[in-house]
This record gives sequence, structure tokens and C-alpha cells, in this order.
Amino acid sequence: MKPVFPWQTYLLVLAVIAFVALLPVISVLIAGGIATLGGCELNEGFVNPCVFFGVDLGGLLYGMGVMGWFMLLSLPMGALAAAGWVAVWIGHFVWHRVRR
Repeated sequence: MKPVFPWQTYLLVLAVIAFVALLPVISVLIAGGIATLGGCELNEGFVNPCVFFGVDLGGLLYGMGVMGWFMLLSLPMGALAAAGWVAVWIGHFVWHRVRR
């Protein structure tokens, strides 16, 4: 019986790497969407009041918006991690094919 190559594991880890690298972008998109729905102004200069369903979310939205700056680090690191993971994936696949 020949061993089965673990495609799903490699794809799952690659998806996790992409998700973690994109978390700052997702945070900014969610903050922008909530601010738009509430009719609020959102910028990274200072906290603007944003009352949404009776709760002031201005500070939270400001924090989520400023979190976008982390993408300057998370996107390149995610790209490097993904490239390294794909190299390991290819190496394992080649080793798996030769071993058969």
C-alpha cells in the first residue's frame, strides 16, 4: 500500500499563514464598515466619537483602524512564511515521489 500525500495539511497551513498575514487588513475593513454603517468619521489622526446602537465605539474603531499599520510587517512576513512553506511542500512532494 502506497502512502498518501498530505495535501490537505499543506493547504490548511498555507490558509492559516494567509489569514494571519491579512488580519490587520481585515481589522481595518471591519472598522471602516462599522464606521460607514454608523455614519461616523474614521481616521488615524485621533479618536472620533461614533455612537452605534447607543454605544460609543470611537476608541475601538480607532484602534482597529490604526491596527492596519501592522500590515507593513505582517504582509511581508506572511509572504516569506508562505514561500518557505511552499518550498517545504515541494521538497516533501519530490521526496514522496522518489520514495515510491
